[in-house]
Amino acid sequence: MSKRSFLREFFKANRMVGSVIPSSRFLSKKMLQPIHFEQAKVIVELGPGTGVFTKELLSKMSANCHLVVIELNDAFFHDLQQKFQHPNLHLVHGSAGDLTTILQGFNLAKADYILSSLPLSNFPAALRNSILEAIKGNLVAEGKLIQFQYTRGLKKLYGAHFKQVHIDYTALNFPPAFVYTCTNS
Repeated sequence: MSKRSFLREFFKANRMVGSVIPSSRFLSKKMLQPIHFEQAKVIVELGPGTGVFTKELLSKMSANCHLVVIELNDAFFHDLQQKFQHPNLHLVHGSAGDLTTILQGFNLAKADYILSSLPLSNFPAALRNSILEAIKGNLVAEGKLIQFQYTRGLKKLYGAHFKQVHIDYTALNFPPAFVYTCTNS
């Protein structure tokens, strides 16, 4: 997908698309840093956009790991279908709120890691909480939610759903981003 197309999607649905440009390799490195790829069996990516993180996940995950990628935006979803072909990749044109049904549909257990690029700060409170509960309910006991946002002001929100919330910062992204790593263990 071209930068022009990405920008068009931002203006078409800017409450659902969080940035005017795709994430940087620096943000990608921070997002994937907490993942133990050799042990992961199920990884979920929510709101992959152009697939910056998807590409890295596919290159690093083990042969017995499944990657479930959920994208709601029509243009992004069709672009992802064209870009990525992998036997353990499950592309879903749907909503993060349906995570339980989606995992069950693929006969997959709970996720070890859930990466999210969803612009939760743009979502209504009820939708935001519903998605976070779906995430929490679909992580293994030691599982991690790895979420990036452009604001540091969401620690209280994540803390309401997870026991531990760690925040990291990526200045070399435009705009600069905060990476929240959330766990219940």
